[in-house]
Amino acid sequence: MRRFFLITILLFIHIVVFASVTHSTDLTLNDLFALALKNSERIMIAEEEFFIAERGKEKALSALLPKFTAFSNYTRYTQDRRSSAGSIIQPEESSSWGLRIEQPLFTGGRNIAGLEIAKGQVEAERKSLSFFKEDYLFQVASVYFDVLKGRRNVEIGESQVRRLLKHRKAAEIRLKVGEVTKTALLRAEAELSAAESELIKAKNAYKQAKDYLARLTGITTDYDVAGPSISDIPQGDVKDLRMVAYQNRNDYLKSEIAVRIAKSKIKYAKGGFYPTLSLEGVYSRKEDDPASTFLVKESIYGGLRLNFPFFEGGLRKAELSESAAELRQAELSHSDLKKTIDIEISNAYLDLKTIESIVITTQKQVAYAKDNYEAVSRQFEFGLADSIDVIDANTTLLSAERQHASAMYDRHLATLKLKKAMGIFLKVVSSGQ
Repeated sequence: MRRFFLITILLFIHIVVFASVTHSTDLTLNDLFALALKNSERIMIAEEEFFIAERGKEKALSALLPKFTAFSNYTRYTQDRRSSAGSIIQPEESSSWGLRIEQPLFTGGRNIAGLEIAKGQVEAERKSLSFFKEDYLFQVASVYFDVLKGRRNVEIGESQVRRLLKHRKAAEIRLKVGEVTKTALLRAEAELSAAESELIKAKNAYKQAKDYLARLTGITTDYDVAGPSISDIPQGDVKDLRMVAYQNRNDYLKSEIAVRIAKSKIKYAKGGFYPTLSLEGVYSRKEDDPASTFLVKESIYGGLRLNFPFFEGGLRKAELSESAAELRQAELSHSDLKKTIDIEISNAYLDLKTIESIVITTQKQVAYAKDNYEAVSRQFEFGLADSIDVIDANTTLLSAERQHASAMYDRHLATLKLKKAMGIFLKVVSSGQ
């Protein structure tokens, strides 16, 4: 019983380990998106940029808050000095310490403008992070469809090899009965060898696409992908799609934030022409040894500090001119991006419509090519067609199947590309649609 129990445990462990090694999980596109968001180092780097921007806002906020500091000082002299009357002029050693609190009251608006700039940069980094995620996930989607195309090309290649094997067998039979020459068999052999070579290339391309997809998503085990689900095509004309893009595209919204930041920088630069005013409160204590009769050991005082720079070598004027140039640059970039978005929406919309038409026509081509190949193949078996007719029919069917498979997956990708151009791609991903 003990031996039987031990053998059962070992067998169970072997089955579990073997299943974990050989089992291939079918991953949907949404599964791949989730893995990419979780495992991608590039996305993590972009998230750190957003974290840094948030810390910048905290730094800008600190300029508005009071500063509380402690100070101390110790001095040792070579000797003490006394007046002719014997009073202490210089002690042998002296120490002091205290507390100081400072609060800026007026800085020409620079602190407020600095906080506005920091808040804008946080918003801009948030949009940059979302835009980067969209780009990265769209890259994942592109490679995902490359994997599906590769798998379908392998299936098409295997079907072609089976067809040519059947054709070679028919050629052998007809050669034996003297209905065809050896040239027909040799041509069938050559076409079969070429098809087998193409199949090897298709398998290698399929593996390369899977490896690249695993790199993008952080997959470390064997896996397979499930077919794409039906994706809703955005409705409306090009003008409607552009309006959606203006409201949702992260790069466009970031450009608007950049204009606002540039205006805040002008306020910040203008603040340098105004005086600064701050409030200060200090508690200090001093100890001398030997101590003077007139030594004030403790003191508490407050004060106002006014600072007005009259001349700084043209620095403030240069900063203001620089900020004005940055504002013009931001406005021009915003206008240029709007025109670019208009073109991207138009191109993505036309590409989708074109591919939809191609899907319909290639589907018909595949149906016609299949019927044609089956008819020609039967005719060859009965001596009503030669080998060249069969090979031409096979080539036509192969081309139609590849074009149709490519168009089918390109239609899904074109739909996602249009959604990305509209700025709703990441929202669709987040909703799992």
